Amino acid sequence: MSKLSIKNMDLFYGEFQALHNVNLEIPKNQITAFIGPSGCGKSTLIKSLNRMNDLIEGCKIEGEILLDENNIYKKDFDVNELRKKVGMVFQQPNPFPMSIYDNIAYGPRTHGIKDKNTLDALVEKSLRGAAIWDEVKNDLKKSALSLSGGQQQRICIARALAVEPEILLMDEPTSALDPISTAKIEELVTVLKEKYTIVMVTHNMQQASRVSDRTAFFLNGKIVETGETRKIFTNPKQKETEDYISGRFG
Repeated sequence: MSKLSIKNMDLFYGEFQALHNVNLEIPKNQITAFIGPSGCGKSTLIKSLNRMNDLIEGCKIEGEILLDENNIYKKDFDVNELRKKVGMVFQQPNPFPMSIYDNIAYGPRTHGIKDKNTLDALVEKSLRGAAIWDEVKNDLKKSALSLSGGQQQRICIARALAVEPEILLMDEPTSALDPISTAKIEELVTVLKEKYTIVMVTHNMQQASRVSDRTAFFLNGKIVETGETRKIFTNPKQKETEDYISGRFG
């Protein structure tokens, strides 16, 4: 069952076409990885899935992106509701300059939750979900900026989980982290897919092969090949995929 369906999608920045006729199914409760060289369109596509590209002047999208069969680019689609359902974690850890507690409570408060007991429970649940509760439970008043990079990224994941999304978008979530922090995030992601549908952009092919269920390979704004990760990495159908995976370019 597809959680997201992308159909005949073209994306333009002004005159420049960044994505060409993208068709892709993203199954529920799986990890789908987007791989490909820099500038191939993978980050552009992931940012379209919660309409972050709306913020870029001159960005125009044709085709459809369906979330549970509803086109998120329909004129009357509620973008705030979309961003509640589709959380995002970025490349650089970007906690807000406030306490750990307030970082996590920020989203729920924005959506109207004011009751302290409810917020306390959500903060704990989200920090546990991001596998960082035990490290910070006695320091919730401390600034999130005082934490290490790997901890900050898990705070950002907890912040995304706090609004109880259905989908988690991760744009190179470990590229700024050391190997131990990276391993923690990878381990966390494989647990999170039990509850969430995860889409991850990564330039690290080993990471894609370790954690994802499905992989889409992008080149020059087009999807060259998509399928089960194991098959893409062991028996790709397209020569460009094989060349990229074997390190001949990229």
